Amino acid sequence: MGQQEPPGGYTGAETTGFVSPAGDSLEGPIDLEVALDLRRPNRYLVRVSGDALREHGILSEDILVTDAAIPPRVGAVAIVMLHGDVVVARLALKDGTWWLQSGRRGRHSVAVPEDAEIWGVATALVRDRM
Repeated sequence: MGQQEPPGGYTGAETTGFVSPAGDSLEGPIDLEVALDLRRPNRYLVRVSGDALREHGILSEDILVTDAAIPPRVGAVAIVMLHGDVVVARLALKDGTWWLQSGRRGRHSVAVPEDAEIWGVATALVRDRM
């Protein structure tokens, strides 16, 4: 029996998926502590509360891996202590002043006051549901 062409010429080369357990290059289980470098003292986890950054793909209950050693930069998602509250927002810079931007349309940006503290920048997102 000869080899048949797959329907429509599909070869499977364009997909992603689970590597066959019969493969020769099986890896061990993924250790998120290692993969996300959580052993570094400047890395910590922050659980998001609220949907202000939904338009940026960050949902309520997501977990952000945050690095306190990374300096703030424009466009970064930052963790900020503002008036006694922990705030997660995108950073913008205008005339030498940092501004916090939510992802919601029509919401105003908020200038980061002198007494606020930018704790760190999010480097990864962990979502425990789909």
